[in-house]
Amino acid sequence: MQIIPLGHSGFRIEIEDQILLVDPWLTDCPVFPEERRQDAIKDATHVLISHGHLDHCADGFELAKELDIPAVGIYDHMGIMEAKMGIKTVGFNKGGTVQLGRVAVTMVTAAHSSTYTSEDGPMYAGTESGFMIAGEGKVIYFSGDTDVMMDMELFEDLHHPDIGILCAGGHFTMDMTRAAYAAKRFFNFSTVIPCHYNTFPFLEQSAQPMIDAVPNARVIEPEVMIPIIL
Repeated sequence: MQIIPLGHSGFRIEIEDQILLVDPWLTDCPVFPEERRQDAIKDATHVLISHGHLDHCADGFELAKELDIPAVGIYDHMGIMEAKMGIKTVGFNKGGTVQLGRVAVTMVTAAHSSTYTSEDGPMYAGTESGFMIAGEGKVIYFSGDTDVMMDMELFEDLHHPDIGILCAGGHFTMDMTRAAYAAKRFFNFSTVIPCHYNTFPFLEQSAQPMIDAVPNARVIEPEVMIPIIL
């Protein structure tokens, strides 16, 4: 299994027979090198989209169209974009599981918001979500944008995720300290990968608070386009 950070909250996850682009933000992302775009998207099988904000879905639907692969996410948002763009989609909802090849993806709740910008102003984009991605005998929890939630206790009981990809930048999501609290309080991760930080000056710039606070897990600070092999 390889998890390749794409910057901000974007990841390329190579697992089982699938290559998943999760919340890819490549165009105009301050930390993604444009010259690596083809490397980032090569042979992708699906695009997973956690919610409707620009930094999570703007490239996702365009990539689904360009690569002729399905966009996967909350039913309402997928239906809107399928009709609007003529793309393939897999729409499902909280608690639902879809099988993508040999990979099982379960949608879980998050605590955030979800809209996209249109000529008429902000438009409804379903609701925010996270994903449990299961394959190769492991489960990855991709939190999407969220705060700490008591739901996370249920996530551990139901899914026992080994790997946590946790938003941790503050301002729009839980910060590094709150994400570390979530990792310690609710989960038994072997690996934690913080994300949604160090993209802009007003977000957290260092993962050191999480490294210090979660000694029982390997905390990996993601480097853009450097594979994390698990």
